Amino acid sequence: MKLASVWMEHPSIQLNQTFTYMCGDFDVQRGMRVLVPFGNQQVVAFVDHVEETDLDQHTYEIENQIHLKMIIKMIDKEPILNEELMELGKWMADQTISNVIQCYQAMLPNQLKPKSTSGSIKKEVFAHYVKECESLTIKQKELLDVCKHQDCLRKDMYAKSVSITKKLIALGCIEWVEKEVEFVGEHVHDLEKPLSLTSHQQLAFQQIQSLPQDSICLLHGTTGSGKTELYLQLTQQYVQQKQQVLILVPEISLTPQMVKRVVRRFGNQVAIYHSNLSAQEKYEQYQRVRKQEVSIVVGTRSAVFMPFVHLGLIVLDEEHDGSYKQDSAPRYHCRDVAIHRAKYHQAKVILGSATPSLESYARAIKNVYHLVTLDSRVFGDLAKSQIVDMSQEIRRGNDILSSVLQQKLTRVLQQKKQAILLLNRRGYTPILRCSNCGHVMKCPHCDVALSYHKDDHRLKCHICGESYLADPVCPSCGQKQWRFLGVGTQRLQEEVQRLFPQARVLRLDADTSMKKGAHERILSAFERQEADILVGTQMISKGLDYPNVTLVGVLQADALLNRSDYRCVEMTFDLLVQASGRSGRGNAEGEVVLQAYDANHYGIQTAAKQDYLSFFHQEMQYRHFGQYPPYTYLISLVVSAKDKVKGYQQAQEMKEWFVQQQVQVLGPSELLKRQDLERYRILLRGKDLEKMKQLVRLWNQKRNHKWIVSIDVNPLYLD
Repeated sequence: MKLASVWMEHPSIQLNQTFTYMCGDFDVQRGMRVLVPFGNQQVVAFVDHVEETDLDQHTYEIENQIHLKMIIKMIDKEPILNEELMELGKWMADQTISNVIQCYQAMLPNQLKPKSTSGSIKKEVFAHYVKECESLTIKQKELLDVCKHQDCLRKDMYAKSVSITKKLIALGCIEWVEKEVEFVGEHVHDLEKPLSLTSHQQLAFQQIQSLPQDSICLLHGTTGSGKTELYLQLTQQYVQQKQQVLILVPEISLTPQMVKRVVRRFGNQVAIYHSNLSAQEKYEQYQRVRKQEVSIVVGTRSAVFMPFVHLGLIVLDEEHDGSYKQDSAPRYHCRDVAIHRAKYHQAKVILGSATPSLESYARAIKNVYHLVTLDSRVFGDLAKSQIVDMSQEIRRGNDILSSVLQQKLTRVLQQKKQAILLLNRRGYTPILRCSNCGHVMKCPHCDVALSYHKDDHRLKCHICGESYLADPVCPSCGQKQWRFLGVGTQRLQEEVQRLFPQARVLRLDADTSMKKGAHERILSAFERQEADILVGTQMISKGLDYPNVTLVGVLQADALLNRSDYRCVEMTFDLLVQASGRSGRGNAEGEVVLQAYDANHYGIQTAAKQDYLSFFHQEMQYRHFGQYPPYTYLISLVVSAKDKVKGYQQAQEMKEWFVQQQVQVLGPSELLKRQDLERYRILLRGKDLEKMKQLVRLWNQKRNHKWIVSIDVNPLYLD
């Protein structure tokens, strides 16, 4: 008797529990999806392993005290995850303290996910040649010849002649066959040749080449130093050696530019994978990698799970970026997964950034990673930065754009150059306050102010997404006298257009980029110089390379410093340096204006000089004093409950258990309400991460599973 142990997702199933089913006559293999009976339902399950037993069903059930059921059907004809990815899912579950089935779901495109709601695979019907008939007319023979050497789409056959096609079917000359839709890419003519490297690039290239194949390299390269060209030339070497390359970027906004550069160099050898693709497009790209039809994958976080066979190089561009951390279960960090996969494949890993994460740079100076520095720009010097104290500007009536920034924008427009204005807050205004009583309109489901969006005249919550018409009666005093406080990207765009009516202004934020392909259309238009000024949120702060941009202005440069998070200074520094790096990437000199109220803060001052080392040493002193990472490890446990008192009691009970295990516990601290759930967090802090994880696993097995608890190992954000 052949038995299969399977994983499945169901509310009643305890953490990482498998179930055993009889295979019957099915040729079930590890890594396949199957349909199984579970209670009164039919559930999609994922096969963990298959075993043979000499026992009959009755004896097996008695010895193991279970009742065996039969698998209903096989969903896949062959395993959809190979051995490496099967083990990777279990490793992820162990590291992130999450369900194995959740990890497998995170790894696969929607059509292949092991769950009942997975999408269907798009298929097309083709005419397949079967035989020739002697009685065919000339026109019938001509149409039959169309599909003689290659199957032809049914719609194309019908387009030529419906009646003749039906006759060929009736005669048995052709038959209809169904096939999955496959990716059809545009052929790229005249591939670009590699660029000549500068002496600094050449030295860095040789240093990376000389490292052992299974090494991890931190490439600390200033903005505009030519890191991407190094990635491409290293990629070429691996492709020539018949090995695969994975190039990861943190956000969709960076994908089009990176894809364009890689495709221009390597043509149809490139697969693209990111969240803006449709489910069918993701499936097609996944299959191209699985069938080894491509050598290179460019994508965002989820591309790290592509089914590689001969992986030789992994590049994480902008390795410091928080987008590499998954914010829902399983809460994995893409960097950790990449390094783990590299060990399996004996692949080289390059972590590239102008502002490396403190953890990565600390590992590099301790020789855990190999540090390669690229501290010279390919074109010209770093842009000159100027800090503007907005507390002085407000007295002059300039609450949005300082007089300095206005003057520089005027000069940019006169010189036919381009500018980027960064404001990390979308919408028109972030706060709507009653002029009569001072009440602030808040989301009824989350403890945050509703942002006013002028485009559609609605108030929106940027946490849960709920929106309301923007003509409310004040719930406190019954009046309709509202004041707009603060500035969002919509209002900034409006102000720029008012001050510079002749300027062509584009905006890129979550609102303007909701439609498929909008990111690429907006950035391509700016690249073609169809606009003079690009206004946007943090998605325009990194990776973009436009030689005609000579001015970058950052509004509210110190806004992130107000977050109640130990990483707030690092996030501020990263954002400002990355944004500053968009200016002066051509032959013309670049300028940067940083508008801030806390203008003397070391995070602002070091960012203006793009002085990473000074920032690193100052910030590490703060981290050491507060015993924050990288000097310690953290695990966050957040309890969510409808009732405030019950949520706090659960968090307190959780804390007491961990205190008894002699681990340092911070909290419980009350977090903002989110989607009608009150939230309390405790933090475990210590130097022995494995011990802490083991305790959390033990607690997770014992805890009341009716509690809503989210576990985050090495959390990036704490507010």
